[in-house]
Amino acid sequence: MKRILAQCKKELVQFRRDRLTLALAFLLPFITLLIFGFAIRLESKDIPVIVQDFDHSNLSRSFTERLYGTNQFTPRQWSGSNPARDAIDMGIAKAAVIIPPKFSSQVRAGIPTTIQVLVDAADVNNARVVQAGVQSVTNFFMQDQRLLPTTSTVTAHTRLWFNPGRLESLFIVPGTFGVVLWIFPSLLMAIAMVREREKGTILQVYTSNISAVELLLGKGLAYWLIAICEAILIIGMGALLFHLSFAGDPTPLLFGTLIFLADSILFGLMLGVKADSQAEAVQGVSLIGFVTSLLLSGFIYPLNNIPFPLSLVPNVIPARYFIDISRDAFVRGTGWAGVWLSVVMLFVLGFFFFNVARKGLDRMQLSD
Repeated sequence: MKRILAQCKKELVQFRRDRLTLALAFLLPFITLLIFGFAIRLESKDIPVIVQDFDHSNLSRSFTERLYGTNQFTPRQWSGSNPARDAIDMGIAKAAVIIPPKFSSQVRAGIPTTIQVLVDAADVNNARVVQAGVQSVTNFFMQDQRLLPTTSTVTAHTRLWFNPGRLESLFIVPGTFGVVLWIFPSLLMAIAMVREREKGTILQVYTSNISAVELLLGKGLAYWLIAICEAILIIGMGALLFHLSFAGDPTPLLFGTLIFLADSILFGLMLGVKADSQAEAVQGVSLIGFVTSLLLSGFIYPLNNIPFPLSLVPNVIPARYFIDISRDAFVRGTGWAGVWLSVVMLFVLGFFFFNVARKGLDRMQLSD
């Protein structure tokens, strides 16, 4: 135990003296939190739309005002022989609504009429939003003009659960905690482990009586304590800047964070043992850690949208389980009953990373 604590103290002293590592540990994670928290938005808003009105009636102008009255569409103007098509082709607008002649007279006479909607479907998600938005505006316009029956046999009353205000920060920021606290602690740990080999100081360890397990535990403990400081900074500033508060029992987040940070450190140890240079370690963390935690953890894209067999990968990504724990703590509030399996999986994956790192270090000692 004394050798583990001595190794931990040595690592903390080295860490404190390196200003670049200090910036990597605290400044870059905070900047990443700000970028992700303020920049990532999943709901499409302010979609540029051009309306070509051939009717020029009060009814057609009322429909146009209703269309632009939502926060989804913003008006665009374009002139030419075919302004609707040209505006889409040139990227001026993402959609064009064409109101035909005699629109008002046909509607008042009860004659079916068609409004043409041209949508730029290069962005499939944006095209779906435009299609649903125009349809919703049309239905509301028809009801407002008393062109539809006021009574219906079936009426759906919708209530938004957990996040009635539809605040995207409640979804994005807790997920950002998982991505940031997975990338930077593991990156620091991997670089520190490789640095021992590049400087040759790892040979001193081999000639000493410290075992591979003690070395891993000593270095890991030091960077685990640093990672805890990172977590306090990131989660605290995230809650303060984005007005997050606990929705239920916070103890699953507390325990889950400690285990998740240990997983991140052990993952960095595992890559640091395997890598031959700092550049290789950084590439490994970026490719294996960052890409998977960003795209295959449920941070942005639902896991059920990932096709097989790639859908099996999220089962071994610790960030996936911590994001569940974090979002439960700040949004759902179900507590241990909803996230106990995620905590167990973090234990299992951490044990796996530790054993791989230990075996790799044992082979390094034998080969050297």
